[in-house]
Amino acid sequence: MSDSKRVLVLGSGFAGLWAALGAARRRDELDAADTVDVTVISAQPFHDIRVRNYEADLSACRIPLSDVLDPVDVGHIAAEVRAIDTAAHSVTVSGNGVQPTQRYDRLVMALGSRVVKPDIPGLREFGFDVDTYDGAIKLQRHLATLSDGRADGGAATAVVVGAGLTGIETASELPGMLAKVCAGRSVEPRVVLIDHNPYVGSDMGASARPVIEAALSDNGVETMTGVGVAAVDEHGVTLSSGEVLAAGTVVWCAGMRANPLTAQLGERDRLGRLPVDDYLRVIGSPGVFAAGDVAAAQVDDDHVSVMSCQHGRPMGRYAGYNVVSDLLGEPMLPLRIPWYATILDLGPAGAVYTEGWDRQVVSRGARAKATKVTINTQRIYPPLNRDRDALLAAAAPVLQARPDPGQ
Repeated sequence: MSDSKRVLVLGSGFAGLWAALGAARRRDELDAADTVDVTVISAQPFHDIRVRNYEADLSACRIPLSDVLDPVDVGHIAAEVRAIDTAAHSVTVSGNGVQPTQRYDRLVMALGSRVVKPDIPGLREFGFDVDTYDGAIKLQRHLATLSDGRADGGAATAVVVGAGLTGIETASELPGMLAKVCAGRSVEPRVVLIDHNPYVGSDMGASARPVIEAALSDNGVETMTGVGVAAVDEHGVTLSSGEVLAAGTVVWCAGMRANPLTAQLGERDRLGRLPVDDYLRVIGSPGVFAAGDVAAAQVDDDHVSVMSCQHGRPMGRYAGYNVVSDLLGEPMLPLRIPWYATILDLGPAGAVYTEGWDRQVVSRGARAKATKVTINTQRIYPPLNRDRDALLAAAAPVLQARPDPGQ
């Protein structure tokens, strides 16, 4: 395929995986298997179900890329992306035995986002996160070691910083994880959720807030609002108020930003995302598409995409379809997403399901939890049977119906 045209997809998260599968599907539709090469570049040879990193059991959260890419003839290069040169149509990468310069005819930028850790003394040294699979595993291993340490309240206390969706879900799971640490000991697990905003779940709106607050209380999670963290050390945190909280575990869940390589492609929004048009083309960067957390797409007349798999997956499918269509001079499809829903896991207290951008509660408790489990274990997964037809069918540029709140 030395004379073939090449599509590079940067990233193998939700947007990257589905962009690759979408491109493979469109390539087949246009009978271009011999003329279009699709290759994914990502540091890890896995597709991680990142949104489940707060859970206690991560055994189903890492999928080998070979299981989903090989059957549809998509390549994978295990390398870190270092630079993007749109003028030269090339990407600079680093990895063992990898050609450092990778050319492309079309590019899909899908490198995702990362948690922002500010320059707070001790945070990088002593703080944990659930931003990545590796980070979540590191946290779980740390928790497992606590049972061998000092038998006091500090060791059995976890502080979660950031009461957005990830922080709430993490805090709701931690009492159960810590209970195992405290088994047979005279100390009780304690989880404290901290946020600088005046209330938890600030993005969830007034309808969901009472449900969240009640669930956190039922889960035994304490909340401290209107306060920040000034320092972290091996013994706990010092708050902006001067108060010191003894804690054996500090989990940082505050703030997300798009991969910093977006800076090489031009103007960005406050979250570091690239503005894209209705076809997911990066404005001002010919030949480059973007999807997922690195892209700010207009999903309806009034709203821009959010950093979530809810938007990342369809953005990936459409970007994959459009990148091959554009490459071969075929019509592209505009992306519009007419509905928005949020399902927040509240641990033993169930979940809360909201619909609309004003996030009105339509389901809660066990009913909403059943919907959340279906989403986390089925809806967001690619087919795992290595079946080519099933994988290509799943990559169709169509929107899924909104989840059923009554499941």
